[in-house]
Amino acid sequence: MALRVLLWVARILSIICILLILLFFIGEGFNPQNVAPQEWVGLLFFPLGVVAGMVIAWWREGLGGLITTLSLLAFYLIYGLLLSGKLAAGWAFVSFSAPGFLFLAYWLLKNMPSGEDEG
Repeated sequence: MALRVLLWVARILSIICILLILLFFIGEGFNPQNVAPQEWVGLLFFPLGVVAGMVIAWWREGLGGLITTLSLLAFYLIYGLLLSGKLAAGWAFVSFSAPGFLFLAYWLLKNMPSGEDEG
């Protein structure tokens, strides 16, 4: 029962996070012509990779959670540290990626050996 709750919390939060990310893009009037090549690398990981991971996680929790988590990590390391020379500031990116961690936790707990001896 607790696993089912964890799964649905992850799903509901993923919908909320995806909608909020979309609202940011709509509210800011996203114009691809104004995006520098270096910024496309950041957008590839956050929000595109993060959102793709959350969508995939609805059907394959482990894979989707891993994509979300790795996209966030790549955003911080590749875009933040390597391309701009500093880590992205703040925890907002982690907050928006939280459902991915929950999907991953669900998958890990669901696939954890029960400790019962077979046979």
